Amino acid sequence: MNSSAGVSRRDLFRATGARAAALSALSYSSVLGANDRIRLGVVGCGGRGVHVMETFQKNATIEVTAVCDVYGARIDRALQSAPRATGFYDHRKLLDLKEVDAVLVATPDHWHAPICIDALNSGRDVYVEKPLTLRREEGPEIVRAARVNQRICQVGMQQRSGSLYLQARAEYIQTGKLGKIGMVRTIWHGGPPRPRELPTTEKPSNLDWARFLGPVRWREWNPYQYFDYRRFLDFGGGKITDFFTHWVDVVHMFLGQDNPVSAVAAGGIYLAQDGRDAPDTITVLLEYPGGFTVSFESGAGAAMPEYGIQFCGTQGSLFINRGRFEYRSGEKGEPPVIVKNQVEQTIEHVNNFIECCRTRQLPNGDVYIGHRSAQASHLGVTAYVEKRRIRFDPDREIVLPS
Repeated sequence: MNSSAGVSRRDLFRATGARAAALSALSYSSVLGANDRIRLGVVGCGGRGVHVMETFQKNATIEVTAVCDVYGARIDRALQSAPRATGFYDHRKLLDLKEVDAVLVATPDHWHAPICIDALNSGRDVYVEKPLTLRREEGPEIVRAARVNQRICQVGMQQRSGSLYLQARAEYIQTGKLGKIGMVRTIWHGGPPRPRELPTTEKPSNLDWARFLGPVRWREWNPYQYFDYRRFLDFGGGKITDFFTHWVDVVHMFLGQDNPVSAVAAGGIYLAQDGRDAPDTITVLLEYPGGFTVSFESGAGAAMPEYGIQFCGTQGSLFINRGRFEYRSGEKGEPPVIVKNQVEQTIEHVNNFIECCRTRQLPNGDVYIGHRSAQASHLGVTAYVEKRRIRFDPDREIVLPS
């Protein structure tokens, strides 16, 4: 798909999404009523997966009917919270179960695309944790599966539904109180790097290592790559796709642009000694055609600066994280305005997904939005790995020659 006919990939996916939502509202509204239960299947029962599953269960209309993981101990843990569910090792078996209306995908990143596409093609709505993809080129395929099958697909970028973020955007971005924004800084630091304390170094007998690897090249059992997969680029994008995807998505949401045209990155494995190949220290800089840059800074060490996002404007600045936002006027003597968060954002995002399963409207973190924000993060990973400035055409979604 390209823009040679005058329609960019971005415009086509957006138009197709609106049309699919309208058609689906006509065909699906008689099937699922406002009071009907939604039967949820969960694929990926690690800590985050179980937490989000339990968040779904706070909505009285949700019934968890199936759980799936490659590790039997995690299936057992999920069944403690969903005792009436059936456990599976293979997500395809879960999808064969007719008592599943929607699927939560909370696996490591390298499994997101295959499982999402299978679930969407089977006619299920999908809530998938971020980042949507392991690689940039997977995004359009997931978007296409959602649109062709007229399914709801929400990516777990919960700030999109967070009331704190919506308030800050409405009061300080959309009103123009910051003036012209030329720079956005995003920060997400960690504590001193330490090798993770593993539950076990021996491969458990009820863990399907081959199934865990799935689309990734074969290697022998490595407990660090299973229990701490985010530190390895075969399974994720390190801190860039783990943390920066959240923050760059907020920037896209606030400033109305999702189209970086260049990326540079510098960093490395300076402090950790745990076998990783993802950097423990990284700085990424993206350039946008609207006349602003977005930076991401992540390191490891004691007493690091507070995590969050700072929008720097000609008339003021806005800092926001998951706990609060703080507005500072450019006028001397003006006290800062501080608003603290009152609601955990995951439940707001989950409830938005559940509502959209009924109304067939596009959710706040629609799959196309998730693709574009993951894509921006992937540019940072590519710049780091290839040690060069990446030039990007955001409409055709291709890397340009240097």
